[in-house]
Amino acid sequence: MTDLTKYRNIGIFAHVDAGKTTTTERILKLTGKIHKTGEVHDGEATTDFMEQEAERGITIQSAATSCEWDGHRMNIIDTPGHVDFTIEVYRSLKVLDGGVGVFCGSGGVEPQSETNWRYANESEVARIIFVNKLDRMGADFYRVVKQVEDVLGANPLVMVLPIGIEDDFTGVVDLLSRKAWIWDDSGLPENFKIEEPPADMADAVEEWREKLIETALEQDDDLMEAYLEGEEPSIEDIKRCIRKGTINLDFFPTYCGSAFKNKGVQLVLDAVVDFLPNPTEVKPQPETDDEGEETGEFAVVDPEKPLRALAFKIMDDRFGALTFIRIYSGKMNKGDTVLNTFTGKAERIGRIVEMHADERIELDGAQAGDIVAVIGMKNVQTGHTLCDPKAPATLEPMVFPDPVISIAVAPKDKGASEKMGLAIGKMIQEDPSFRVETDEDSGETILKGMGELHLDIKIDILRRTHGVDVEVGKPQVAYRETITQRIEDSYTHKKQTGGSGQFAKIDYSIEPGEPGSGYEFESVVTGGNVPREFWPAVQKGFQASMDRGVLAGFPCLDFKVTLMDGGFHPVDSSAVAYELAAKAAYRQTMPKAGPQLMEPIMKVDVYTPDDNVGDVIGDLNRRRGMIKSQEPGPTSVHINAECPLSEMFGYIGDLRTMTSGRGQFSMEFLHYMPCPKNVAEEVIKETKEREAEKK
Repeated sequence: MTDLTKYRNIGIFAHVDAGKTTTTERILKLTGKIHKTGEVHDGEATTDFMEQEAERGITIQSAATSCEWDGHRMNIIDTPGHVDFTIEVYRSLKVLDGGVGVFCGSGGVEPQSETNWRYANESEVARIIFVNKLDRMGADFYRVVKQVEDVLGANPLVMVLPIGIEDDFTGVVDLLSRKAWIWDDSGLPENFKIEEPPADMADAVEEWREKLIETALEQDDDLMEAYLEGEEPSIEDIKRCIRKGTINLDFFPTYCGSAFKNKGVQLVLDAVVDFLPNPTEVKPQPETDDEGEETGEFAVVDPEKPLRALAFKIMDDRFGALTFIRIYSGKMNKGDTVLNTFTGKAERIGRIVEMHADERIELDGAQAGDIVAVIGMKNVQTGHTLCDPKAPATLEPMVFPDPVISIAVAPKDKGASEKMGLAIGKMIQEDPSFRVETDEDSGETILKGMGELHLDIKIDILRRTHGVDVEVGKPQVAYRETITQRIEDSYTHKKQTGGSGQFAKIDYSIEPGEPGSGYEFESVVTGGNVPREFWPAVQKGFQASMDRGVLAGFPCLDFKVTLMDGGFHPVDSSAVAYELAAKAAYRQTMPKAGPQLMEPIMKVDVYTPDDNVGDVIGDLNRRRGMIKSQEPGPTSVHINAECPLSEMFGYIGDLRTMTSGRGQFSMEFLHYMPCPKNVAEEVIKETKEREAEKK
């Protein structure tokens, strides 16, 4: 039975190039997990093992690893910093208990750090801050601390002060113990001395220490009172208060150093152990029933409880699919059968492994609080809950928005289509926000994703990782069609060949339905003019036709068909005849019912600095956007708007130009709305031209 208080599940997140991966490398070296540190800029980092990562020097996938420090076990996830992989960060934050936010000493708080910080606030993850790269030109620890206050609206609790700056950076002063940690120039983390702080820093140390103690003691009224009366609290008491405040998200202990030069990392590790929560101190996950309603039960971290685990990431490698799992309660052993509540199917646990980037150590079992990977699961996807078959429950599922942008891809070499199919299949499993479908008419493969850059990387992975060279078409918007008028009509299907023929007569009405109602069918036939057994055939005929609208061939939404009357022949009528009659009736009536083109409207959230609000709103209006609200925040103004997707291509580039790179936006699908006439005409013309080219 392992002691859960000795566990720390933490993530390392930050902006691109703040030094997350380098910090992870140093932690692994210090904890004795690796013996030679790999460098990002040499393309040799342990956690960046994808080709694209080594080449670009960026992290794309979150990598998981675990190590020991001071008798505590740490499960560390190194997350990507790049804006288009925030889904990776989001997924990781979901299952972590604490995090280390890394900021660059000269770059400070950058836009992506804001996004990640916002995610972490939403997921209520306790964090400590590490200001890295203090050995760089232009680094300024105090400026970054100020930025964290102003830009992130957070409360940094300064725990150490740097000694020297830029090239003269030699070490840090630990404010609690008033001791200086000085490293030599060998670059080895273990070569340090603990001595008295430099005399010229004595005033600054006292000033900041006082600030630190006052902030920390706000967590405990009795200690505060004693302190105001002149009693010095013990280091243990202060640490206890800091821990409480960190877990409550009241402040964030802030450290500094240079991960690359191996200075200051030990103190961060100590802080993870001292101040970040263990699995039992985090709010337990609520359980839900099949409908997604909360049951009032919680997945409490306890190995004796029934099993509750969440699959938060799937990664495909040369050995097959790896499913990363965070176990919230209960135990999981090799050979167990568990229930996947999403599919309702049982899964057998084959091999359980502890991951160290892309190496693995076999385990016999794991328990509440662990993060492990399971090999060979069949139908498990990201966000699925695995539980005890005898006591099923679902953890709050992860919500992934539907993709809204699509591009057509075709392999350059005709023989590679099977290879492309397999590669895309693997990629879908890994990334739930990425979808694929085949266009029936042209046989093209259509990739769908969340944004332009998202699809860019996917195509790069196709080309590089899987070796499939593809041609890429222009981005397409997913339009729909509907009708605006009620029409009553009749259709008779007659076919006389030798022997029995086909006969079916239907009288029907087609009318517009409520938005979002889809397709409805009702029969009000009385007196047996259309026998009851043929009604489903009529329903099926109309339903089969709705995939293709009459304007430009987009699927048709929100209409109702009522079968009113008809006629039949005792010999010649059959289900097939009625189905054919319904299909022909659809083609006959739909053009008369005022067909209309619908376009996807997106809910757009833009975060922009104060100075650029006017430009951003003006630009959204030009894109046919509706501004719903604007709220000033601590760091930026949040504009909420609704905008047609077709107008949003290339938006990120324009937004960054307007806001000098500080603007951020996210968008998700909201609903379909009728297209303005001039836009609709243009779309229909383009679609017809494309059709003509294919023929």
